[in-house]
Amino acid sequence: MAGSDQPRPDAREETERRRRAFAVLLGEFRRTPVLVPLGDGPGPDAERGLLTADLGGVGFILAFSDEQALARYAVARGEAARKWRYRTVLGARLLDVAVPAAGVPCGVALDCADGEGGMVFPPVRGVVPDAVAVDVDGGAGDER
Repeated sequence: MAGSDQPRPDAREETERRRRAFAVLLGEFRRTPVLVPLGDGPGPDAERGLLTADLGGVGFILAFSDEQALARYAVARGEAARKWRYRTVLGARLLDVAVPAAGVPCGVALDCADGEGGMVFPPVRGVVPDAVAVDVDGGAGDER
């Protein structure tokens, strides 16, 4: 098939299989309460922002599936002795409310200290609201 720009049928099938698998993981995340550490900003805990990390100009709210995953993150940062304050938030609320409130391109990183066990939910259509997705042409998506 020289000169063809079309992906091989097996590549298309693999892409579709991965897309479906991601959709299942996204659905599970949206229905699951996760732990979200509070940042070290000023003020009482209720006024502190959520802990975020920056990767290539895109912010990611850090979320953890349980206290053990948060503890692994603390150890990886060399901050195991620190008292970590966190909120329990539904994944859907993070994606639908916290991400738009960030005011910058932002996604969610789940269990980021767990290597292959972690998951990234990027700020794209189908994951976050279209108004804040970075892959939407026109409208609010271009203003960010």
